[in-house]
Amino acid sequence: MREPVGLRERGNPPTREPEVWTPDLLEKVAWRVKAANEPFRGVATSDGVRRGLFPLRETGADVREVHRAAENYLAGLTEKQLAEGRFRMDDVSWRHWNNGARYFLRHGICLEEFDAAGRERALAVIRESLSADGYRQTVDLMRLNLTIGELSDNTHGLNEWLYWFSLYGEPENGGPWGWQLDGHHVNINCAFVGDQMVLTPSFLGAEPVIAGSGKYAGTMAFRGEEALGHELFTQLGHGQRERAVLADTMPSELYAGAFRDNFELDQRGLRLSEMSPGQRDTALRLLGLYVNRAGDPHARVRREEVLSHEGETHFGWVGDPDGTFYYRFHSPVILVEFEHMPGVLFDNDYHSRRHIHTVVRTPNGNDFGVDLLRQHHERHHRPRKDPPGPQIRSPHHP
Repeated sequence: MREPVGLRERGNPPTREPEVWTPDLLEKVAWRVKAANEPFRGVATSDGVRRGLFPLRETGADVREVHRAAENYLAGLTEKQLAEGRFRMDDVSWRHWNNGARYFLRHGICLEEFDAAGRERALAVIRESLSADGYRQTVDLMRLNLTIGELSDNTHGLNEWLYWFSLYGEPENGGPWGWQLDGHHVNINCAFVGDQMVLTPSFLGAEPVIAGSGKYAGTMAFRGEEALGHELFTQLGHGQRERAVLADTMPSELYAGAFRDNFELDQRGLRLSEMSPGQRDTALRLLGLYVNRAGDPHARVRREEVLSHEGETHFGWVGDPDGTFYYRFHSPVILVEFEHMPGVLFDNDYHSRRHIHTVVRTPNGNDFGVDLLRQHHERHHRPRKDPPGPQIRSPHHP
């Protein structure tokens, strides 16, 4: 079947075989395009979006190095690469990120297409945005993608550089800007408005979570997220566990994954304020593994934001602490989900510790920095008919 008009993937390596557009795939793509084209609201509870949670302000964070990295990256692109890999800040492609090995809805420039110097310039933007641990985790997950390729004898379709990098906005002019890294098990969205940074949605996963062989043998992922999640639930007393448990059976997938930018999810579970000091310490250490993916001082700013809503932060749990489990933290300003998934590479249709998915969201309208962008436009630009944020369909230069 020929590619349908309007769904050609921009920036795919020309040597790759075209996607086989089966009716099932066409249906999936159509659903995802429709979801991405819905006006952005953000993840919210059944009470609707809560406003005023994300004030536009100066944080004192030094963004000079990440700006320089972005400018250096742009300076190294050819005219063709600029046309493929740079977008307006409000381009809808922000919302096309997806966890999958297929190429549909991909955009930007595939890291595999760069020479070593070009790839390093792209990676420098990511490295300057993240903490050392956050960057290391990202690289490890990309390497584990090669491990999948080695185990399945498909390094052509699964490898450490099969990730698409897109740059949005105007870092060279001091305006709002950001970047996206998108591919199998690594989907990171990073937006800057002034010296404020939003690092969501961020979806990270791995299968396997430990490379037992191959080029990157010994690489591991999510050891802390899994161990501290287990530790926190097992520290809870009987009554606390009853309040924390959300369901009897594991969800089939994370609730707030790709193409669920407007998902409705009520806060449920055990409040952090109902925990003992020791339990609270474990909970905050676990939350820190997700918050501290950002580089300092942005991680500090985010920690303060999260702690300011500690009394409204719920911990929820599903599963067996001695087997497989799902947990989440949910507050007005952060949503974290972790789940042991059924096998895809491995031939098991049951949940296993060999396959893990995580996602971090900023509820109430600030994923992709949309609420900050709205305030920026209201403060610095003439009123516009369309709301700011990732709304439009076609790619343009900023």
